[in-house]
Amino acid sequence: MKVIYVSSELFINEFIDAIQHSNLVKFRKRYRQVDLLLIDDIQFLGGKERSQEEFFHTFNTLFDGHKQIVLSSDRPASEIANLEHRLVSRFEWGLTAELQPPDIETRMAILRKKRAACRSYCATKFSISRHRIRTNVRRLEGALMRVASFASLSGKELTQEVVEHLLKDILQEEGRHSVTIEQIQRRVAEHFDVRLADMTSKRRPASIAFPRQVAMYLRASYQGVPE
Repeated sequence: MKVIYVSSELFINEFIDAIQHSNLVKFRKRYRQVDLLLIDDIQFLGGKERSQEEFFHTFNTLFDGHKQIVLSSDRPASEIANLEHRLVSRFEWGLTAELQPPDIETRMAILRKKRAACRSYCATKFSISRHRIRTNVRRLEGALMRVASFASLSGKELTQEVVEHLLKDILQEEGRHSVTIEQIQRRVAEHFDVRLADMTSKRRPASIAFPRQVAMYLRASYQGVPE
């Protein structure tokens, strides 16, 4: 089984290089004679007319040959700016799956795999990332590599303080996206038109039983939210 996994940027750059060096036949053979083509960040095709034209025919060739095509994007195809309608329609032919931020178990599985790959010394000290780096896997991987590189090159002992210093900018950015318990309670109270004071009091009136359950569920969904 022949598989190609590239970013849309690499596809575009290889296409431009093929034009400049008169290697279009070789380029098309590379991308059109595969069993599975995976392209990441396909949204960057937007506005690039010749690259869109080339990918349109590549898509058709693979589709007609009953091959598999997997595309990723940070937005639905219909929302990609300057993407030809014929490509939008083809992208919508297949199954669309929304990728949510990974849960704690998935993040830890990724970290264990990455730790083994880079042979780092940060197995326990990096555990802060489980709860504090939540937005995406790439940021999590980048943070791990930063800590692993420091440990490998400096030979210094990794402490919690050292790790937090190394990841200061990442953790600050993550903090901007964090959700506090107070924010959850406030939004739930507004939605159900109840007083925030009733949500947090020791009293248990029936009118706030369900809103409280919703707030508790949301809190559990955001494991690791700041107290």
